[in-house]
Amino acid sequence: MTDTPADDTNEQREVRLAKRARLLERGEEAYPVAVPITDTVAAVRERHAGLEPDVATGDTVGLAGRIVHLRNTGKLCFAAIQAGDGSRIQAMVSLDEVGEESLADWKAIVDLGDQLFVSGEVITSRRGELSILVAEWRIAAKALLPLPNLHTELSEETRVRNRYLDLIARPAARRMVLARAAAVASLRATFAARGYIELETPMLQTQHGGASARPFVTHSNAFDTELFLRIAPELFLKRAVVGGLERVFEINRNFRNEGADSTHSPEFTMLESYETYSDYDGIADLVQDLVQNAALAVGGSTTVTWTDGTEFDLGGEWDRISMYPSLSAASGVEITPDTPLEELVALADRLEIEVAHPIRGKYVEELWEHFVKPSLERPTFVMDFPVDTSPLVRDHRTIPGVVEKFDLYVRGFELATGYSELIDPIVQRQRFVEQATLAAGGDPEAMRLDEEFLRALEFAMPPTGGLGMGIDRLLMALTGEGVRETILFPLVK
Repeated sequence: MTDTPADDTNEQREVRLAKRARLLERGEEAYPVAVPITDTVAAVRERHAGLEPDVATGDTVGLAGRIVHLRNTGKLCFAAIQAGDGSRIQAMVSLDEVGEESLADWKAIVDLGDQLFVSGEVITSRRGELSILVAEWRIAAKALLPLPNLHTELSEETRVRNRYLDLIARPAARRMVLARAAAVASLRATFAARGYIELETPMLQTQHGGASARPFVTHSNAFDTELFLRIAPELFLKRAVVGGLERVFEINRNFRNEGADSTHSPEFTMLESYETYSDYDGIADLVQDLVQNAALAVGGSTTVTWTDGTEFDLGGEWDRISMYPSLSAASGVEITPDTPLEELVALADRLEIEVAHPIRGKYVEELWEHFVKPSLERPTFVMDFPVDTSPLVRDHRTIPGVVEKFDLYVRGFELATGYSELIDPIVQRQRFVEQATLAAGGDPEAMRLDEEFLRALEFAMPPTGGLGMGIDRLLMALTGEGVRETILFPLVK
């Protein structure tokens, strides 16, 4: 769909403003508070499905919706009325039914894009189209701007900047909204079945933490202090676990002052959960259950069909591979947690891989993404990450130099991450101090030392498994769309 030229839009707006004025001058409302609706378009279509052509049902209904097609002829006018769910029905306005004055008003006042109320008998036209034979009509809300051409596609830029037009024009946009709602409802149902409770934690924080990311910074006039939009709810959810809430989750808005691309948005929705007496293996089982249940809720199957027609299988048991052995096998070079930094740097240099923060774990992860990530087809849990890139994760119980962390990769991007949580306050303090050293060295994503969180840990947090999963990315996995299509109103310049 292409945009209407500005000059044409301005001219049409003036014409429509005159029509609005005409309604007001006659004592009628251009934006009434209500109209006498008795039915929905979808309900009428379901009730009268399969009718033969040229049938009068005797069923009188009152409906409202947006005019998305309009054709005025001599004694008979037609309009396609679209409800919010995308369902449509034809309105037929005839001279015999409404009279000369009402028909003339229709032609003079009604425009494409108007919200319209019609009342009349449900019939089928001679061509068999389900219709309302209009006995009464009125404007429910006058559109002052014209709709774009509904017969050509909107550009991506227009879609994301004017999502309301996208929702009017494109069934796929409405389906995405419904898919997201179904997926989120499924997540909540899965957690409820497992005995979790849903919490809410602060979005404005005096300390940003729970992830390695650059925050948005603001100022509170009331408290005269610097505040941060949260980058993760983790440290507050863990406080709740310390307090005895053993299975908790939150579906929350996070903000990270970083780049934006096909898989990243500065503002995004994250699911985080914590379960006491579980570990990263148990959390991997949980996330597989969550994603597969969401697929069933959205499409009725764990084999999802993407927008481009590709079928992607999310069913069955998902593979689990370990980072270091899979990297060694793919690169042909033995790489372990003890591999010297100089060797990792030399290998990265040969491959022209740039690493922003030169610590050993960063090199291992970048090399893994180069050698292994492109080969992953099915959903795959990548287990056992370097210790120096995972400051909130427990050391592996048997393998020195790694932590009990997984990343779930689907469609070549990271969908979720899970931990055996670090609950030792002494070790956690050491990790925070190491992060502070990185921050002093210029790493803008390094975590700050959080004394309040450390104090909470000193009251003893039980062994716990944790999960983080992006809701926007979950919809990417279920629909095959990019991140800007999965977010209803994405941030754009």
